[in-house]
Amino acid sequence: MNLNAFYTIAITHKNFDIKELGRLHIDGKDEKTVLTKLKNKLHLEELIFLSTCNRVEILFTTKKNIDKTFLTDLFSLLTKSLKATELKKLVASAQIFHSHEAVNHILRVASSLESVVVGEREIITQFRQAYEKCNQSGLTGDFMRLLNKHTVETAKRVFTETDIAKNPVSVVSLAYRLLRDKAVKENARCIIVGAGQTNTNLAKYLKKHQFSTFTVFNRSLDKAEELAKELGGKAFALSQLKNYKKGFDVLVTCTGAKNPVITPQIFETLLQNDKDKKIIIDLAVPTDLQAQVLKKFKIDYISVSAIKEQAKQNLSLRKKEIKNCEAIIYTKTIEFEGILKERSIELAFREIPKKIKEINQLALTEVFAKDMQTLDAGSKETIDKIIGYIEKKYNAVAITTAKKVFLSASYE
Repeated sequence: MNLNAFYTIAITHKNFDIKELGRLHIDGKDEKTVLTKLKNKLHLEELIFLSTCNRVEILFTTKKNIDKTFLTDLFSLLTKSLKATELKKLVASAQIFHSHEAVNHILRVASSLESVVVGEREIITQFRQAYEKCNQSGLTGDFMRLLNKHTVETAKRVFTETDIAKNPVSVVSLAYRLLRDKAVKENARCIIVGAGQTNTNLAKYLKKHQFSTFTVFNRSLDKAEELAKELGGKAFALSQLKNYKKGFDVLVTCTGAKNPVITPQIFETLLQNDKDKKIIIDLAVPTDLQAQVLKKFKIDYISVSAIKEQAKQNLSLRKKEIKNCEAIIYTKTIEFEGILKERSIELAFREIPKKIKEINQLALTEVFAKDMQTLDAGSKETIDKIIGYIEKKYNAVAITTAKKVFLSASYE
């Protein structure tokens, strides 16, 4: 268990164009083949490949020197589509973390201190899944097992003991909170205009929180039907919005239209003479709502600009918590070296129980064989129990004592 053999190579939103990161991603069906070849060709002992929309992290243990030649070989094996100039740029952009620094880095990553949006929990799951995939592919061993366990534990502690994730900053979570604050009932009739990623995420979030009545409109009917199926709702082409007469309570809109989709005429048709105040969540940029709608009708209006301003304030609050998070991560980084040393001692001592058993067997069958023959069955059974008990206690005491001696010596 050598911490000095551990490296992390990071290509992230901080040092590389996010649009280009996709070229380093590996299709799921090819991942095992590509990474196994990478491990074998570069003589890596263990390997984890973490790929998200904002980063690629390659964690590995090796006895080789990590230099530009190594990085060139690594990225060449990872993707075949790079030109020489692109490969050179990638090598220059890569961050190399080694030993304690590598552990500290990956703990920061999993605790979301290195994310585009600080404090988002999704990265913990992404890291754990990356480990599980590589483990199932036979790419990891004891070191990465311990690192994965320690990393997940550290991230959970950061999120539990600090306020890093307390104030939501995503558009979806903030939109839902603003809607929830208006005491909307779960059986509210929801119209979803647009079936893009933002609306899809928000609609699924509403369903998760027990909202149940959805009608989806989208320019492409098949996408509307796809989302409506997930929501248990109905789907229509966007062109049919002006004819919809079944009423609504909440309207969520986010399309890519250049001109407003919700006009006073369409909104009046949607109302069907209902005098109750309606809620509109407009997440489109530019807005999907024509200005006259706000002037003419009584509406609780939740705009994307208001949501983004709240997100900005919440992100500022999160960043104030970073020092508290770093204190935990610093302690856990140091702690990991102790975990490795304990495991090294366990591995070194695992032959002892076998040797002790062999010595005991030799004593009973050869050294004290004549004495054993004079004993009755009950006495022999008692001796076997005593020897078994001594074996277990000796092994436990030997390992515990070794840990105390070696670990105390390493911290002096």
